[in-house]
Amino acid sequence: MPKRTDIHKIMLLGAGPVVIGQGCEFDYSGVQACKALKRYHVELIGADADAIARAEDRRLFKATMDGIGIRSANSDSAHSLKEAMVIARAIGKWPLIVRPGFTLGGSGGGIAHDEAEFKTIVERGLEASLNHEVLVEESLLGWKEYEMEVMCDKRGTSVIVCSIENMDPMGVHTGDSITVAPAMTLTDREYQAMREDSLNVMRAIGIQTGGSNVQWAVNPKDGRRIIIEM
Repeated sequence: MPKRTDIHKIMLLGAGPVVIGQGCEFDYSGVQACKALKRYHVELIGADADAIARAEDRRLFKATMDGIGIRSANSDSAHSLKEAMVIARAIGKWPLIVRPGFTLGGSGGGIAHDEAEFKTIVERGLEASLNHEVLVEESLLGWKEYEMEVMCDKRGTSVIVCSIENMDPMGVHTGDSITVAPAMTLTDREYQAMREDSLNVMRAIGIQTGGSNVQWAVNPKDGRRIIIEM
């Protein structure tokens, strides 16, 4: 961060343990940190609330990526079974992934392999979602998965700490997957393109300082690459 002479006090908030199987602990600690930020009216430094929203809100993230020409999975949000069916027909192929909004641990979601299964999962997801919303997206099962660890500062200086390749395909949770660094099966041309796009993602989201993890999926059949999340 550039030197700021207007800051006289800082508040450092701990986020708790980040261990597979302890998601509730991490979520609880994060909520307590947010409450502290709201109780003391402090300014976030490094990443402001707008940047966090662009990274974490799926609709905002997709819109931001569209704005810089980076492709996401074909998807849309629905608030009823009727809306979900329209999205499913527009995507036009099975299986489809259904992700309810604002649920813990992906509860209520699933993979639909046909229309009957899709209707069941959507209705379950809408019921589980706090805002009665589900995201319907094309399946990326079997695609190759990569990650770029990126650090940057407010002046635009940035570096790729390393590239990571998941040995298991999409469909196996990243936290449960064997990974290697650096990525082993990218050509130099593919790596450079993914590297440049990862840096563009950081700028578009608005990360001012620190590190982020940018995740990508590549279709092994035709090389199509889409961003998963950051």
